[in-house]
Amino acid sequence: MPRSCAICGKGTLVGNNVSHANNRTKKKSFPNIQRQKVVMKGKVQHINVCTRCLRSGTIQKAA
Repeated sequence: MPRSCAICGKGTLVGNNVSHANNRTKKKSFPNIQRQKVVMKGKVQHINVCTRCLRSGTIQKAA
């Protein structure tokens, strides 16, 4: 399952963990992606959607 939103394209954030001694190691932060059944272009399909798109009403959930 790809970790990106099909609506807004939100994906993985990459950054650094910085210790007190200023050592840097890579870290990843993943968005909250949910697989939802939605109506798109008159058809019902499953897509990966972030919770912000779900909450804002950008998509129409299928019954």
